[in-house]
Amino acid sequence: MSVVRIGIIGVGVMGSAHVRSVSQLKNCKLTALCDIDPQALERQKESGAELFSDSEALFDSGKVDAVIISTPHYSHVPLALRAMERGLHVLVEKPVAVQKSEAARLVAAAKAHSELKLSAMFCLRRIPTNIKIKQLIDSGELGAIRRINWIITDWFRTQTYYNSGTWRATWAGEGGGVLLNQCPHQLDLMQWFFGMPATVTAKVFFGKYHDIEVEDEVSAILEYPDGKTGMFVTSTGEAPGTNRLEIAAERGRLVLENGKLSFLRNEIPMSEFCRTSKTTMSFPDRWHIDIPVNGANPTMHRDIIENFAEAILHDTPLYAPAAEGINSLELGNAMLLSQLKGSSVSLPLKAEEFDAELEKLIANSRKGKQK
Repeated sequence: MSVVRIGIIGVGVMGSAHVRSVSQLKNCKLTALCDIDPQALERQKESGAELFSDSEALFDSGKVDAVIISTPHYSHVPLALRAMERGLHVLVEKPVAVQKSEAARLVAAAKAHSELKLSAMFCLRRIPTNIKIKQLIDSGELGAIRRINWIITDWFRTQTYYNSGTWRATWAGEGGGVLLNQCPHQLDLMQWFFGMPATVTAKVFFGKYHDIEVEDEVSAILEYPDGKTGMFVTSTGEAPGTNRLEIAAERGRLVLENGKLSFLRNEIPMSEFCRTSKTTMSFPDRWHIDIPVNGANPTMHRDIIENFAEAILHDTPLYAPAAEGINSLELGNAMLLSQLKGSSVSLPLKAEEFDAELEKLIANSRKGKQK
């Protein structure tokens, strides 16, 4: 095989973007598209790909080596499982699932089909500033991390956005709000950078700013096994919003904001200075470093697809293995469960406990009902 034949299931907003990305790559060829909406398929009739209205027909067509799944959230795992049963490689949009238990099914299937590649569209891992942060943490340049604060409230959405589909912002149709739709990327980066916390305590608001039943504001405290703490704040109801990641570490403070990365670096680690200084209210000598990295990557989705194809063709390591998607999902599930229980939640999350609470929400969901 010299080129991977790609099929895309779901050609809405993101699926259509993936059509464009695949058409720009030399190691892929777009051979099939699938959607249950005839109008969505009609818009793709010039793509050159064979069009399907049924995913099973696409799986059995012999036209594809791999599929990209960009459908509503609840269908991600069932479609991925059926694709792997047919011997197809899978790239799944975020989130990989709605709940941890479903993501665990996907991870188990990936182990059973170890010859297949299973990737996730965690494209923010390909932004240069995020790559640099990962390098600074893993190299030890920051020293031990003591505190994390990420305010990500520039996900503003209007009521018209939520009214654009009966499935949107409902427990039965989408499975969640800002934690599941907008923030999986940042939750993925949280676990990629800092690992998983031991406990999560969250205050979650449902329909605070919009006429919706799911969450549109979250404030969470994360406590880690090594003693560091984190604060994660997100909302779709603030304008203008903020996107600021602040990392307080022994060697100084690293800040990512407005696509710029700055490091206020201590000459002496802060704990050492605290122990040894003879003064009462002084600070370690420090210098300000603006780290010259690009804060954007317009081809980040395409990069993930290209890497997915390279993994299939040449066993290149995946940028974003889907098995890691369970971690970001677990963080979001834990924040929601903390609110529903009114208490802190210990990790690893008890998936059955979250599932029981989600079923209650689904049972009272207004999906499909007249507003």
